[in-house]
Amino acid sequence: MTRVKICGLSREEDIEYANILLPDYIGFVFADASPRRVSPERAANLHAGLDGRVAAVGVFVDAPPEFVAGLLSGGVIDIAQLHGAEDARYISELKGLSGAPVIKALPARADRREYAAADFLLFDAFAPGEQGGSGKRFDWSEIGDAGAPFFLAGGLTPENAADAIAAAAPYCLDVSSGVETDGRKDFEKMKKFIEAVKHL
Repeated sequence: MTRVKICGLSREEDIEYANILLPDYIGFVFADASPRRVSPERAANLHAGLDGRVAAVGVFVDAPPEFVAGLLSGGVIDIAQLHGAEDARYISELKGLSGAPVIKALPARADRREYAAADFLLFDAFAPGEQGGSGKRFDWSEIGDAGAPFFLAGGLTPENAADAIAAAAPYCLDVSSGVETDGRKDFEKMKKFIEAVKHL
């Protein structure tokens, strides 16, 4: 069954929603440019209230591997998701420091061979100068045969979740703005998204 990741949680209410709905993953964004950015201290406090059945993913853009590993070893997050120019050497160093799973975000047409050390790839819409996370949809047919389980992000909503699964067969759908109203997580939209995935 396809998994669900709800990314960009930043409020106690978001954690309450997650504890009720139980997505497989939630995401804390540590990238400076994101309006959903949380500090390590804030993420630690939020994670402390998260149901243990939900894994916490930290989203980073070119952060020092020691910083990411510290959040992993400190129990602030369980998995690292990389959205910058992190290469194979970076991924191997991070895995050596932490031993934790790594998700590497890429455009669908990118050469995937360099990122074999990552546990998962994540395909997202990447405009020039962006690191993904734009909330824009891309042509899912560009993914082709990924060769391994992958996360799919970019322009997902409760209305198109089923189409994304049928078209791309991802391991996990990763949604953020598609379950928000006025920039805040919306319980009903989160619920509809998870239902659209889990009740197929």
